[in-house]
Amino acid sequence: MNVKSNIRFKTVTSQQAVLFPSNIGDKIEANHPVRIVNQIVDSLRIDDIFSSYKGGGTSSYHPKVMIKILFYSYLNNIYSCRKIARQLKENIYYMWISGNSTPDFRTINNFRSKRLKGRIQDLFAELVRIMSEMGYVSLDRQYVDGTKIEASSNKYTFVWKKATEKYKQKLEDKLDSILKDIEHNIEVDNEPQSEDAGFKSIDSKVLEEKIEKINEKYSQLSKQQQKAVTDLKDKHLPRLKKYEKQLDILEDRNSYSKTDVDATFMRMKEDHMMNGQLKPAYNVQISTENQIITNYSIHQRPGDTATLIPHLSQFYRHYGKLPGTLVADAGYGSEHNYKYAEQYDIEAFVKYNYFHKEQKRKFKNNPFYPSNLFYNVEKDYLVCPMGQIMNFIGNRQRKSDLGYMSQVSLYQAKNCEGCPLRSQCHKGVGNRKIELNHKMIKYRKEAKDRLLSEEGLYHRSMRPIEPEAVFGQIKFNNKFNRFTYRGLGGVDLEFGLIAISHNLKKIAKIVSNSLKNNCFQQFFAFFQQILPKIFARFSQNRKKYNTTKIVNIYRKIAA
Repeated sequence: MNVKSNIRFKTVTSQQAVLFPSNIGDKIEANHPVRIVNQIVDSLRIDDIFSSYKGGGTSSYHPKVMIKILFYSYLNNIYSCRKIARQLKENIYYMWISGNSTPDFRTINNFRSKRLKGRIQDLFAELVRIMSEMGYVSLDRQYVDGTKIEASSNKYTFVWKKATEKYKQKLEDKLDSILKDIEHNIEVDNEPQSEDAGFKSIDSKVLEEKIEKINEKYSQLSKQQQKAVTDLKDKHLPRLKKYEKQLDILEDRNSYSKTDVDATFMRMKEDHMMNGQLKPAYNVQISTENQIITNYSIHQRPGDTATLIPHLSQFYRHYGKLPGTLVADAGYGSEHNYKYAEQYDIEAFVKYNYFHKEQKRKFKNNPFYPSNLFYNVEKDYLVCPMGQIMNFIGNRQRKSDLGYMSQVSLYQAKNCEGCPLRSQCHKGVGNRKIELNHKMIKYRKEAKDRLLSEEGLYHRSMRPIEPEAVFGQIKFNNKFNRFTYRGLGGVDLEFGLIAISHNLKKIAKIVSNSLKNNCFQQFFAFFQQILPKIFARFSQNRKKYNTTKIVNIYRKIAA
């Protein structure tokens, strides 16, 4: 084999000992995201986390180092503690940001699940305040939306409220029958039992007392009754306790999962079969500004309507103020939410259910819709399409899931019999009745005027770009579509890290674009200075200079 003598290869020093080792920081670009994470975390105040350390014993990894590792890992879509621990030994960016610290996966997991749990909201809010001081967000304009993220639980271990109440009622009826049969022959506490004595209002504690009192006269019972008492104690009482416990867990929810009792079954749009299966999930609400998450909250309710006020209340706890402008879709358009926005001087660009439907010609030209009927404000009556007056007949109170009371006014026509338009007007029995919520009508009119204004059109065009784009980035680009932690506390921690990493990505992108723009502006300004000189020399004698000479002149001037 002939080897040419002029071929040279670069030396490899990986197997050699060097007197002055190289600094890995020199190999990291000035605008790399890892430097942004390092700088941001150094500016965070973590007194609450410091206070969780007791002191004594062996030394611990500095909490800021652990926070930097977690933030940078989530920024790179690495959520596994084992993978993070591996990166600390193989990746120079992790080596640099950790200061060559190599905590194992158990240490990382313990810090994340114990030190940060219950404190992640404070870290997130602190980061947003820093971004506000840097001018990235103003906290005055908020776009709100929600999405459902699947819980880390078995979708087949479900408990439904209606089924539990049904089984509990059947059990109570059965126990009622058994107790009546036993107490018919004996008297408990020497008091005669009335024929109407029922068991349906007695809970498990009272049942235990009854069983104890019956056992005092156990010898007076027949063998069949003695077996019934044994079944009461060993079978029926535990079942009653189980149903009571399930109803206590459910409270105002309709379902929960046995493997994650905080998760509620919700209809998922992103189901792999694309048929909207019910799965245990959490309703995640976010507020965004310039596609930066400024607030997030975790809810157990599938609907968005009841989540807005708790979400805004959390925003106030973080920043001491409420946003001046709020933009949301029709899922948040309720009387309670409109009243809350009016009470706190929030300019709410929030749609209501029939907003888009009301803009269509079919709706506007239909004279039978209640909103299209003529209403006399002074005398408080409606006029139907046939010209018949519908008089006010009374008010009703309606209570929402959150306990908000709204008042509805009832109006009824005098006589609909024989009306030629009856089949088109209504299909109910008797004269037509209409319910009107005058306060909601007022709020809808105000919301409609805002939404159809020039500013409203701008916010409506921006809403799909703001929170929906953020959810798309998190769920599809980052592949985060299922929680790994269980319970509200764990889910709040996990999404908090996701939200922080998303904001750090935004900061890194803004800084990178800013540096590029500065470099371009400097080059453009420099080019504007030397271009007249090149053009002057070229114009003196065009034949003398070709393209190569022009380039050489440019290099001399630039040097």
